Amino acid sequence: MNTLPSESTPPANGIRREDGEILEIRGGRPLVGRVDVKGAKNFATKAMVASLLGETESVLRDVPAISDVAVVRSLLEVHGVTVADDGEGTYRLDPSGAESAGFEEIDAHAGASRIPILFCGPLLHLLGQAFIPDLGGCRIGDRPIDFHLDALRKFGAIVDKQPSGIRLSAPEGLHGADIELPYPSVGATEQVLLTAVRAKGTTELRNAAIEPEIMDLIAVLQKMGAIISYEPNRVIFIEGVDKLRGYDHRSIFDRNEAASWACAALATDGDIFVAGAKQQEMLTFLNVFRKAGGDFDIQEDGIRFRRAGALRPVSVETDVHPGFMTDWQQPLIVALTQAEGVSTVHETVYENRLGFTQALNKMGAQIVVHPEGIASPDRRVPRRALEQAAVITGPTPLHGADVVVPDLRGGYSYVIAALAAEGVSVVRNVGIIRRGYEKFFDKLTALGADFDVIG
Repeated sequence: MNTLPSESTPPANGIRREDGEILEIRGGRPLVGRVDVKGAKNFATKAMVASLLGETESVLRDVPAISDVAVVRSLLEVHGVTVADDGEGTYRLDPSGAESAGFEEIDAHAGASRIPILFCGPLLHLLGQAFIPDLGGCRIGDRPIDFHLDALRKFGAIVDKQPSGIRLSAPEGLHGADIELPYPSVGATEQVLLTAVRAKGTTELRNAAIEPEIMDLIAVLQKMGAIISYEPNRVIFIEGVDKLRGYDHRSIFDRNEAASWACAALATDGDIFVAGAKQQEMLTFLNVFRKAGGDFDIQEDGIRFRRAGALRPVSVETDVHPGFMTDWQQPLIVALTQAEGVSTVHETVYENRLGFTQALNKMGAQIVVHPEGIASPDRRVPRRALEQAAVITGPTPLHGADVVVPDLRGGYSYVIAALAAEGVSVVRNVGIIRRGYEKFFDKLTALGADFDVIG
């Protein structure tokens, strides 16, 4: 029987703690059952920041109980926003008491999160100033904030880099801008949206990200009174308005978590129903899942994932939406270690995201990483200087090992690999996984995983 902390009573901040940083996992059994996915981590946190722009209370529904949400909540409260939740995922955010916060407070509550960068536009509109401490995040590659700072400068912000961080001010207010991103960065697109809606004049953003989470953020801002239109060629137009009101919105589901559980079904030869998952936002993933030997049933309230037989090798190139997401490749690689043949995963978004495969090799996988990528006549995604490629030869039986979680998606992948492996594994530093997976231990238990929290 699993030993894990109780999650029956949420504390005041809405996060149910899963104490313990080390899992002992006894693998070799399929994961079978149902998991429910709530709002997307990559949307809910940004919608919470957007509440700063309104003059009245906002209501955000289906907010996941994850540590990233707790960080944003703390940062909002430090800035005087009143945040209340019902313990079931509905948050009420009242910005009427918003005020400046000191460096020490912001730094203490931000931790390793990169979310503070997105507070800049709303705080500049609201207070005329903002501060960004040294930014952290997952160690999956260089995530420069230059895109953000360059955009803010074009809006009229003054950027002052200091030893402790970056201080921004806008003594003359912010104005519309003509911006073209060098890469369709999700974070930079969010920055422009959150800044342009209250800037004087019109903003044209070219080479914008168009992920479903971006479209949902646009929907939230439109509910607040913003005027935003977009074209199919990655161009977004924002007409600034004088004021915005609060919103009432239900978060888009977390397609990253849904894909993770789908890959878990594939890797362990399991059968998992992911409640809340929807087909449209996962079309690209579902195609690759089917090519790799998976089967799925689209239902009104979710998607059922399982194997259709022996797993088959595939070639995948990560890309911005509507391409195959970089967050999907890590759990997929675990499943591909059991495919009959040679698979190739081209990682074109982050330069260090294949480092997690070393631990999989320790568990018996046969994965070779090409640090400069692999050229191929079949490639469809343009090559980038930072890209890498992983060549996975299978099937290779996995066995237990002692591994340390490097980042969010890599950490999830280690847990699934341990559950697919024969023998006992020890997975350390699992707290990182709570950044993006709600009630992770409870969900593993519901699927029949055999594990203990040992430290």
